[in-house]
Amino acid sequence: MNSTTPVNAAPRDLVAEVEALGERLAIVRERIGEVIFGQTDVIEQALITILSGGHALLIGVPGLAKTRLVETLGAILGLDDKRIQCTPDLMPADILGSEVLEESETGRRSFRFIPGPVFCQLLMADEINRASPRTQSALLQAMQEGRISIAGQYHPLPRPFHVLATQNPLEQEGTYPLPEAQLDRFLLQIDVDYPDRDAERRMLIATTGLTEQIPRQAMTSDDLLAAQRLVRRIPVGDSVVDAILTLVAAGRPPGHQDEAAQGARRFVAWGPGPRASQALMLACRARALLDGRYAPSIDDVVALAPPVLRHRMAVSFAGRAEGVTVARLIDEMAAPLR
Repeated sequence: MNSTTPVNAAPRDLVAEVEALGERLAIVRERIGEVIFGQTDVIEQALITILSGGHALLIGVPGLAKTRLVETLGAILGLDDKRIQCTPDLMPADILGSEVLEESETGRRSFRFIPGPVFCQLLMADEINRASPRTQSALLQAMQEGRISIAGQYHPLPRPFHVLATQNPLEQEGTYPLPEAQLDRFLLQIDVDYPDRDAERRMLIATTGLTEQIPRQAMTSDDLLAAQRLVRRIPVGDSVVDAILTLVAAGRPPGHQDEAAQGARRFVAWGPGPRASQALMLACRARALLDGRYAPSIDDVVALAPPVLRHRMAVSFAGRAEGVTVARLIDEMAAPLR
């Protein structure tokens, strides 16, 4: 038995579970495709995020069906989903909830907690960079801890709990850039691009008629929790682990003893920490499971390097002066693994 295989699950049991879940996920992808046209990579990365138990930051111009994607995922995966529109005057209590003073028939007064929209299983935070830093920090605790604190009392959030936040790359006026600590809490940064011509043609025909396709449920929240547990049981070979460690280390700035660093590292202002390695390991497992494979490969590491690393790195001033971008750095870092 491979040393990475959990001792509490026989290999044949693990294989059977992977095959069964692979068939279920194929139905999920098919039903998402009935509602969302094109955007194959975006759908795959969103599912990888949820299977890994993480949160995602979706970046794209308005009108690319980001909100529709989140609503569709909630319906098909059987999750209770809610949406908040982030604005500069949005307060933490508008997301988390608040306590109100009530008086009973006997005249006794007491506080009652009224939950906010964060008490759901799939939360869409639209235009998260328009929320104030104080509100962003309140959401940060919910994302990191799976609970919130109101008046000194902790309130656990439902399970599973996922945040899919959107951010427009344009219209930067009136925004509060997300700090590095909060960016690091997102498992993946998913860049949403324009659909291709064929996908847009199918979308036009399907969405401008008298009826529109309604998402059909294919899983329940309990099924998803079981799938997330299975992701963590997928064995990972030493070569894949070494590839993850090598890739992440290549994105860190050189130290004082390494000032003569060559390649991508010399243009890195700050790079990915250990949480990036953890995210890449989980995402690779989830991608293998999504494809019905029993273990991830180095190809998974290369494919997931951009969404895992691009929000965890910054180009130095010298790099920006030479026209270097984060995308170019990641491509150079991943080149030796191809």
